[in-house]
Amino acid sequence: MKVYLKVTVSPISQEASEILMAQLAEIGFYAFEEPEKTLVGYIIKSDYNEADFMSSLPEKTGFIVEELADRNWNQLWEADFKPVVVDDFVGIRAGFHPELSGVLHEIVITPKMSFGTGHHATTEMMVRLMRGVDFMGKKVVDFGTGTGVLSILAAMSGASSVYAVDNDEWSIDNAVENIQHNNCKSVEVHLAADLAGAPASDIILANINLNVLLAHASEIGDKVLSSGIIILSGVLETDEERLVSSFENEGFLTVRKINKGGWMALMMKK
Repeated sequence: MKVYLKVTVSPISQEASEILMAQLAEIGFYAFEEPEKTLVGYIIKSDYNEADFMSSLPEKTGFIVEELADRNWNQLWEADFKPVVVDDFVGIRAGFHPELSGVLHEIVITPKMSFGTGHHATTEMMVRLMRGVDFMGKKVVDFGTGTGVLSILAAMSGASSVYAVDNDEWSIDNAVENIQHNNCKSVEVHLAADLAGAPASDIILANINLNVLLAHASEIGDKVLSSGIIILSGVLETDEERLVSSFENEGFLTVRKINKGGWMALMMKK
């Protein structure tokens, strides 16, 4: 039986919470909750390194570490999952919610403990940037697909094919389930840590983190067709210069940028 740790950090501002969440995600934390002025993170006990955690913690902030036995995470997640609506463009809900009205696309997902449900600022910004892109008949790659939400949206927006890839088996299983539930037959899901098997594409979506994006910038550049588009997020505003510089070196120019809660998302064209 796996043993989990629940780490509660407080007091913490919303902006500091978003930044800390990104840092903790890079050291093994995989799920978060954000009660008022508090950040709660979950990690498998064997993955927890106190020195790494302490180095990420903001000053004048306290924390409590609790040990948890394995439990029905899906049931706990369902209790807090609420629909997400991005303007009149997309509504993301669970199967137990009533249908959403007034949106162009409605996505129904199984709300499990993973990123990419639309609640996090980075996913919302990806969705907003995708609204300004013509997906009709285009080949798309979704690098770090997570729950599959962005792949589903690309398919609903008319993409001829979507190559969704993630390096986490649990995310792959969840993405496959969600893609099938939304009847997106143009999406193929692949377990991989890179884009070696991905086709040359018109559009690449990548909502991951700075280190992964920088490490795969050349690979992403090689997979995008001439005049193609990349939409990137999972990056803090403070890392904009490093991200932009890396992809400019691959022949991309920034088309649009949006920010929210200390995070940023970029649309760039080759």
